[in-house]
Amino acid sequence: MSANGAIAEALKGENMVHIIDFQIAKGIQWVTLSQALAARPGGPPRLRITGIDDSVSAYARGGGQRLSELAKSCNVPFEFHGAPLSGCDLELEHIGIRPGEALAVNFAFQLHHMPDESVSTRNYRDRLLRMIKSLSPTIVTLVEQESNTNTAPFFSRLLEIVDYYAAIFELIGVTLPRENKERINVEQHCLARDS
Repeated sequence: MSANGAIAEALKGENMVHIIDFQIAKGIQWVTLSQALAARPGGPPRLRITGIDDSVSAYARGGGQRLSELAKSCNVPFEFHGAPLSGCDLELEHIGIRPGEALAVNFAFQLHHMPDESVSTRNYRDRLLRMIKSLSPTIVTLVEQESNTNTAPFFSRLLEIVDYYAAIFELIGVTLPRENKERINVEQHCLARDS
């Protein structure tokens, strides 16, 4: 949630805010930001969120509706646009940039899924970063795991991934019983999405 604080600070005083969220999932991250914007002196800005999530994810479909209901209850002018595609397939027309909007881009656990130049000659990761840079966002937030999952050579990448996930599963196994709902939620919504 520190990304929310950085975004709120960077967009302080802006009247029109557009957040592009890569891997929006259920949109839960934006609940606290919406509430903070609602309490802003002088009234909330017009908030628009573009939620980018892979086309097979069922999460983004319901997230926009929940965020719309929350914004309405907080009296925040709100618009949601879901883009059911991966960052590799994203084009500028999917984002819908409008003049006068302060732009925030949130990369949460997205870039490690995108191949770089050592894996693919197309280098989707750098292409996406260049596209976002061309939009001159006010702020870009980045949250990533400490694991190199998108570069070659394969064997060293495999060893790093095994070490990373072994530590996570060991921690979960020690702290939460097998049938615990929180454990099932973490495994299903965080780790399964990561694979």
